[in-house]
Amino acid sequence: MRLRPDQLQQNLSKSLLPIYIVSGDESLLVQECCDAIRATCRKQGFSREVMHVETGFDWNEFLASANAMSLFAERQLIELRMPSGKPGDAGGKALTEYAQNISPDNILLIICNKLDGSTTRTKWYKNIEGAGASIQCWPIDNRQLPNWINQRLKQAGLNANQQAITMLADRVEGNLLAAAQEIEKLRLYVEGDTVDADTITAAVADNARYDIFGLVDRAVEGNANSSLKILHGLRAEGTEPTVLLWALCRELRTLYQCAEQLQQGNGLERILQNQGVWDKRKPLVKSALKRLSPKQLKTLINNANQIDQSIKGMVNKPSWDLLEQLVLGIAGKPINLPS
Repeated sequence: MRLRPDQLQQNLSKSLLPIYIVSGDESLLVQECCDAIRATCRKQGFSREVMHVETGFDWNEFLASANAMSLFAERQLIELRMPSGKPGDAGGKALTEYAQNISPDNILLIICNKLDGSTTRTKWYKNIEGAGASIQCWPIDNRQLPNWINQRLKQAGLNANQQAITMLADRVEGNLLAAAQEIEKLRLYVEGDTVDADTITAAVADNARYDIFGLVDRAVEGNANSSLKILHGLRAEGTEPTVLLWALCRELRTLYQCAEQLQQGNGLERILQNQGVWDKRKPLVKSALKRLSPKQLKTLINNANQIDQSIKGMVNKPSWDLLEQLVLGIAGKPINLPS
């Protein structure tokens, strides 16, 4: 069975399927689909086990674990995190065997990044889809975004006119997570259920003046233009450079530790879990680790130390110019440090 993300909740309200495979590069939609499945399982008394498919993953252990659970009559949600969507020959055989011998005590949730057409035509995928449901989370483009925002507003109990919807779509610049956060703010802000352009103007911060963590996220995902736009907005608002440097340094240290462990051959999913990276931020961190080597990250950390000295007056260099260059460096752009 194939389901769209917006069909999943209704399907779950009827019954739980034995297998779900959720894939896509729109992290908010993937996360929300998985959360809905987890919540339904939790309400029905399922416990949960998470497995990370990394280099050297033991598929026999996966099958043995699934079979062992049913022996003890424990209802279990098995969450198989397989970002690549490529289980290999051994994994394909194991998943096919699982789909053909489903235990009534288990629900299997497979989570992947965007899958290519060749993967969805494989035997294991067709068996999984045939035994349960596949949910592919496609990005929402600018043409679809107003309708998506309108649906989210209605789910939050709000009614908005077209002008307000268009304004909100423009403010969030295609960022679904930002849109969801702004709608939640509106739900708390609005008296009654009506949202118009004046409400948006009063309640929703312009995306150019996002917040400090928005700046970090845009830089980490490699969006140099958006991150500089936010940086300039924060400067105009009077944000202290020390606070910005703290947030950027914290992210750089996490990225550097991840990059070093990755270079040592450790599995990425386990590294991110050990570093406490939230599921919603994993795509951002992964994109940064593809762009930035441990050596580059070490250089950026040294640049951050120079900014700290500038803020304290220990070196005669403009702090905000240095911050701009640091943000560009995190975004993977060439930097030109002021002399």
